[in-house]
Amino acid sequence: MGNASEFDLPAYLGRIGAGAVPSPDLPALETLHARHLSTIPFENIDVYLGRPGGLGLEALQSKLVRAGRGGYCFEQNTLFAAALRALGYRVRTLEARVRPPGVTAVMPRTHMVLEVEIDGRAFAADVGFGGDGPIVPIALDGTPSEQPIGIYRVDREEGGIHVMRLSRDGVWRDLYAFTLTSAEAVDYEVAHHFTSTHPRSPFVRTLTAQRSEPETRHILRDRSYTVRTRGGETARVIEDGQLGALLAETFGLRVGDDLLGGILEKLNRPKAE
Repeated sequence: MGNASEFDLPAYLGRIGAGAVPSPDLPALETLHARHLSTIPFENIDVYLGRPGGLGLEALQSKLVRAGRGGYCFEQNTLFAAALRALGYRVRTLEARVRPPGVTAVMPRTHMVLEVEIDGRAFAADVGFGGDGPIVPIALDGTPSEQPIGIYRVDREEGGIHVMRLSRDGVWRDLYAFTLTSAEAVDYEVAHHFTSTHPRSPFVRTLTAQRSEPETRHILRDRSYTVRTRGGETARVIEDGQLGALLAETFGLRVGDDLLGGILEKLNRPKAE
C-alpha cells in the first residue's frame, strides 16, 4: 500500500486546498475527508476506455495529485490512507461487499474502506464510494452522523459484520458490509483487476464522474447528469458538445482532447448486451 516515505504530503495537501500540516485528531480527519471529496473527483475514465492503471502509490500520486485527475475506490482510498499515515494516523485497510438497492445476492469484496483509530475510537473513512458516500468519517460504534444528504450509521450483524447504512427521507438502506479483517495490497489488486476489466463490470460499461461537496452531490453516468441536494435532485442529458466543459468546470477534471475524444467515441457506440 506504500509508506509515508514515498508520499509527497505537501503536494497532496496543496491538491485538496489544505493549509498547514494538521495534527492527527478527529476534527482534522473530518476536514481532510471533506476536502478530498470536494477536490479529487470519483471517476473511471481510464477504466471506461480500457486502459486501467495500477495501484502503486507513485502512479496514484502522479494521476490524482499532479495530473488533476480522479479515480475510483481503490485509487481514492489507497491515496487517502497514505496521506493519513504520513500525518500520523493509525489506519487499517479493509474490504467491503457493496449492497446495491434491490439486490439480495452476496456480492464480491470489490470496495475498499479505511478504519482510522483516534484516541481509542474507531471510524470508517471512505473517500471512494461516490455520490452516496459520507462527507465525514462514521464512528464504528453505531453513533449516527447527520449530514446534508442524510443520516449515516454503521450497524453490526452476526459474524463480526459491520454495515454502512444511509437514511434519506426516513428510509434506511444498506450501502456496503465489511469486517475488521485487514486487507493487503494484493487483495485490492485482484479486486481492481476484476472491476476494471470484466465486461459486466459497471465501471467498464458506464462512464462515471462524481464530486461530493457538503451540500451538493454532482453525479454523471454516461450522459445523465444529476445534481443532488438536501431539497431533492435535478437531472439533465449532456450532449457531445457539453461534456468537456462539464468535466472541467463541474468536476474539476483535466481531460485533454485525446481522452475526451475516446469518451465520446465510446458513448456513441451501441452498448454490448
